[in-house]
Amino acid sequence: MTTSQDAPATLGTARTGLLVLAVAVFGAVTTELLPVGLLPQISASFDVDSGTAGLLVTAYAVMVAVLSVPLALLTRRLPRKPVLLTTIGGYVVSNLVAAVAPTFAVLAAGRIVGGITHALFFSVCIGYAARLVPPGLTGRAMALASVGVSGGLVLGVPLSTALGDAVGWRSAYWCLAVLVALVLVLAAVVLPPVEGPREESAAHPGRRRDLATVVLANGLAYLGTYVLYTYVSVLLLDAGASERWVGPALLLFGACGLVGLRATAAQLDHRPRLSAILVPGVMAASLAAVAVAYPRLAPVIVCAMVWLAAFGPAASLYQSASIRTCASTPETAGAWINASSNAGIGGGAAIGALVIAHGGLGWVAAVAAAIVASSAVLAWAARSAFPAR
Repeated sequence: MTTSQDAPATLGTARTGLLVLAVAVFGAVTTELLPVGLLPQISASFDVDSGTAGLLVTAYAVMVAVLSVPLALLTRRLPRKPVLLTTIGGYVVSNLVAAVAPTFAVLAAGRIVGGITHALFFSVCIGYAARLVPPGLTGRAMALASVGVSGGLVLGVPLSTALGDAVGWRSAYWCLAVLVALVLVLAAVVLPPVEGPREESAAHPGRRRDLATVVLANGLAYLGTYVLYTYVSVLLLDAGASERWVGPALLLFGACGLVGLRATAAQLDHRPRLSAILVPGVMAASLAAVAVAYPRLAPVIVCAMVWLAAFGPAASLYQSASIRTCASTPETAGAWINASSNAGIGGGAAIGALVIAHGGLGWVAAVAAAIVASSAVLAWAARSAFPAR
């Protein structure tokens, strides 16, 4: 069993395990966001409007927001590797149910299964990644494992959208179920066992207020982002893009996220405070630019590229910041980050639907910009939660 004392001296020796976690994260993120690119097809298939179909994202996120911390605490004494493998298996079940769903209600039920799975997966995954490396490499470890987040955006969602356009949205779910099943086998074979979290005690001397601040900043960043991103396919279509170009556009946006993550990975360890201010700051500015550019397609795409490039490192940024507060175990910190991320995703989808109904997509982007900007302001004001070094 790997202990903190046995942790690899360099990221290189832990790279294989972190890459497997990245692939698992890719499957998890693709499962979560699959409806985003397929909302028009799902809406037509079950004869529901886009706002109702968007609730597939909300229901999933609500499960994660409500259950992340309780499930992390309930399973904290269980061996880490079996728990991780169980959660990956849960994604397989969720996607299979969605693939065969005869009604919208059954599809929603499959999404709820995925949400429950997701509630536990990310807290275990974050703790796993943190325990594979020494504390000084936490940011880089999170950046590598979080490549799966951007990978889900750059490949998972766009390719699923393209597949759904070509042969139907159910085929996208079938393919994802098979992919996650392969990831399950890979993780079982490759991942080393790691030590589980210890009891919360004086071993965690950090201030809970700092952890709460990081969690709030993360929640605001995700809330603002998903006010618009949940409906990004609708935004592109309404700005004049043809349906067959939505998938390639999402592929482009995801590639920008990978570039943003690659460009900032080292800075998450070296300049955590500056990163916590600039990442949401650039996101907010580019979201405001989307609001101004809409409905002109070319500038909307350019501004969205900047927005999602800045969003690329967000997951790594807040995960590593939460662990550095030393206010809890990595698993508990990860659970709070997971809960706030998905509260933001679900709340963003709901707010976006409300704004679309009353103000249109231009206002959606403006509301998103204002919310994300508040995350940057919070990071600027909270010097203890986001230290300069």
